[in-house]
Amino acid sequence: MSNRFKKKVAVITGAAQGIGKRVAEKMAKEKGTLVLVDRSELVHDVAKEITSTTKMEVLSLTADLEKFAECQRVMDAAVEKLGRIDILINNVGGTIWTKPFEHYAEAEIEAEVRRSLFPTLWCCRAAITHMLANGKGSIVNVSSIATRGVNRVPYGAAKGGVNALTACLAFENGERGIRVNATAPGATEAPPRLIPRNTAQPSEQEKTWYQQIYTQSVDSSLMKRYGTLDEQADPILFLASDDAAYITGTVLPVGGGDQG
Repeated sequence: MSNRFKKKVAVITGAAQGIGKRVAEKMAKEKGTLVLVDRSELVHDVAKEITSTTKMEVLSLTADLEKFAECQRVMDAAVEKLGRIDILINNVGGTIWTKPFEHYAEAEIEAEVRRSLFPTLWCCRAAITHMLANGKGSIVNVSSIATRGVNRVPYGAAKGGVNALTACLAFENGERGIRVNATAPGATEAPPRLIPRNTAQPSEQEKTWYQQIYTQSVDSSLMKRYGTLDEQADPILFLASDDAAYITGTVLPVGGGDQG
């Protein structure tokens, strides 16, 4: 195991489960000092598990990252406790509903955009002033290949915004020592969500619409399968690390050949 993240302070959002949790586990094994953030109290359990297995320092915080003030509080707390932010992994997001666009209500569209664009936008804004003060930094945003897909138009639009944010921030900050990249995960095998995005029981019609997403995702992948958590975490870790020192403004599709 390498020590790519030794003496690096990394803020990882959406770290209580799924891709965010796996990124945190693997970064700690490479000696990263972590700040784990999630809306769920489960993030504190993840921090304890990582500390017990790696002996690395882990700060865990709960926050509603759909609000800028909460993002600012998290970044300020990270700097106050650990001195700086070297890496920011923006992993909060995920489609709440799956259905053709004409079936989305106005409030549902707004909720999808708040969930999958604003946490990344706000966290970048809150963290970048600290990175600029330090003269360097690496941001990795987790987007999605669902920017081209079925039954998730508002989510795809939000992730398209993440891609644009990534490119624009990279243009503004390349000469100021801050790299900004994104991965665009495809469909990924993961344990059942401990905190569901949508607590309502799906109707038979909604199950059919979700099956259409599954079918399209597999068909669009050249490998004809879902990815694993490790297959999603490893590209994020690469882009966050100094191994990617001459890469910025890139959105890397991680979908088994599906380019999104």
